[in-house]
Amino acid sequence: MEGATDAQAVTFEQRLAHRIASASTHLCVGLDPRPDLIDGDVYDFLRHVVDDVAEEAAAFKPNIAYFEAMGAAGYQILEKILIHIPKPVPIILDAKRSDIPETQTYYARAYFENWNVDAVTLNPYLGVDSCEPFFRYADKGVYVLAVTSNPGASDFQLKKNHDRYLFQDVVDKTATVRPDGATVGLVVGLTQASDEVFSRIPDVPLLIPGLGAQGGELGLLSLASRRAPIVVNVSRSLLYDSGAEGFRRRAKTFKEKIDDAFRG
Repeated sequence: MEGATDAQAVTFEQRLAHRIASASTHLCVGLDPRPDLIDGDVYDFLRHVVDDVAEEAAAFKPNIAYFEAMGAAGYQILEKILIHIPKPVPIILDAKRSDIPETQTYYARAYFENWNVDAVTLNPYLGVDSCEPFFRYADKGVYVLAVTSNPGASDFQLKKNHDRYLFQDVVDKTATVRPDGATVGLVVGLTQASDEVFSRIPDVPLLIPGLGAQGGELGLLSLASRRAPIVVNVSRSLLYDSGAEGFRRRAKTFKEKIDDAFRG
């Protein structure tokens, strides 16, 4: 079956909002395994992370690139860790796929049907039709890249034409093309965010990377007035900079920092 179409299906946005409320957290934990920084078995390391921080996590975000770099073994590790993640915690697969619609149809099947993740990240710059195969899954979510956290975001996304940023075309187009059911949110990098940029982002589900190793500051964002579910991702600073605190204490520290941003 090529996607769920049941109008009564619980949406990804609803599941994520429930998780945020029930666990009192907006922390998204990125799973970016680097064997050169891991002492021992990669899967055991990731399992330890998941077990230690699950209570603090609104979502987990495996970045597929780190698993693909390990070849076939990496895919096996990814499949195992997807199964190990507790069911109440949504999984956002960070894939950033972009291709023609026919190819995207198979990516969507791989992620939503084979691996059964809850949401994926997509690069929209081939056009909205490249995202449409993912929109067919009524119970799943899509995060479209709007403003990314890398310095190169200024090359295209933050270019202005008549006082209008290029990323606004992405935002407006995804807002006007209503999908068959999937939740459509945006990726907004914390390192590139400002009051001006953020004021042009609608109140939709947001995935905010850039906190921690990338140097993003949560104080730059006004989050208290937003109603759609928001998660803020931390990867390297939690996985590889835990020190004596350990994963759980580090996760709690980031959770508290994020909470402060939502209290205004």
